[in-house]
Amino acid sequence: MNKNFKNIAALLTLFVLINEDSFAAKIPDPGPSVMRLPVLIDNKESKLMVAEEFEVLTLIDGLDSPRWPIVLPNGNILISGSKTEALPNMPKETIRLLTDMNIFGKSPNTVIEINMNVEPPMANNLIQGLNQPFGMIYINESLYVANTDSIIRYPFKNLTLSGRGEKIIDLPSGPPNNHWTRNIVLNEEEEKILITVGSGTNVNAEGVDETDRAAIWEINLDGSQKRIYASGLRNPVGLDFYSGNGSLWTTVNERDGIGEFTPPDYLTEVKEGAFYGWPYVYFKDYADPEHVKLNPMKVKAAKEVSLLPDLPLDAHSVPLGLLFHSGKNINARYKDGAFVVRRGGVSTSKLTGYDVLFIPFMDGKPTGVIEKFLSGFIASEDKGEIYGRPVGITEGVDGSIFITDDVGERLLVIRSKVDE
Repeated sequence: MNKNFKNIAALLTLFVLINEDSFAAKIPDPGPSVMRLPVLIDNKESKLMVAEEFEVLTLIDGLDSPRWPIVLPNGNILISGSKTEALPNMPKETIRLLTDMNIFGKSPNTVIEINMNVEPPMANNLIQGLNQPFGMIYINESLYVANTDSIIRYPFKNLTLSGRGEKIIDLPSGPPNNHWTRNIVLNEEEEKILITVGSGTNVNAEGVDETDRAAIWEINLDGSQKRIYASGLRNPVGLDFYSGNGSLWTTVNERDGIGEFTPPDYLTEVKEGAFYGWPYVYFKDYADPEHVKLNPMKVKAAKEVSLLPDLPLDAHSVPLGLLFHSGKNINARYKDGAFVVRRGGVSTSKLTGYDVLFIPFMDGKPTGVIEKFLSGFIASEDKGEIYGRPVGITEGVDGSIFITDDVGERLLVIRSKVDE
């Protein structure tokens, strides 16, 4: 690995997982909050940098807000197209800037299919008229699409859309609905669907958040027998299973408003029935300052029962996509770890995130080492200019890695240069 991609644990606010005591001691104290909106510039000049044994290129561009990708058995790629449509109490100038960055505005509400069996690959609208779609699943000749307010099941015989969709379950969608993305994955037995349902508010200081948000749900394939699989997760997004032991992992975006360095976003194993603290505490031992005043008894109780997340990442770095690679056509070391896509946030004075990390695992847990795998989305730190914001990640049938860039309107592909 070249010098640009040496492990960056020290750069990630020195969060190294040694044991619970030293881990907890490294969470920064609350401090002043900032907002720095980056400026999007044309990505045609971007020079993305990937770990040296790989190559990265733009597979297709001109996509409208590509969010979450999945790969079908025939190698074709489906990508949900969606965008934030509501930002309550946000200043008009901020709204204008976010609109210029292609972050805010009318959502395309589509599922796009990328035909990988033609050269060059071609994009076609597969489904339109959705409601902020995000995660998708293909199983049993059916395509499941997670809108912000429901899951729709479409007949998908012979990998072809073959009829109208039917709603199998409603999902909470506010208002408020700040965290509107709904990711879905199959459990390892392929008989249940797991659903991420982020909180509607920042930290529920208003007391309006629905009780089944900030959670991961579990349902049957027909939408029945819904239950809360895990809770207290402010905004879980990425979901994947670690192949070594079948454990479920997620990426979580933590709260805003108590400093640019705290609390950190995180990657954690999701244990069935567990509670992870939101909104009363973060990282188990840290009382949320809003709820110290509003709900001191609930804060005390949360400290006793919440689980400590496994690995903190930078605050406001917005970790989204998560992939445990199968190991196909790739160096074997990358099978034993997690790829985490960080979209990058706006609440730090230095642009933070805008990259893809690789996190090695040992004995089913992160080692604490964090490596920069893909970077180059930041055009100029001084000017606050970016070429794009990576979002979702998936593995192709040949082991290639596909990454969506929603504001850059492109799908990237990363392939190993080493013939394993």
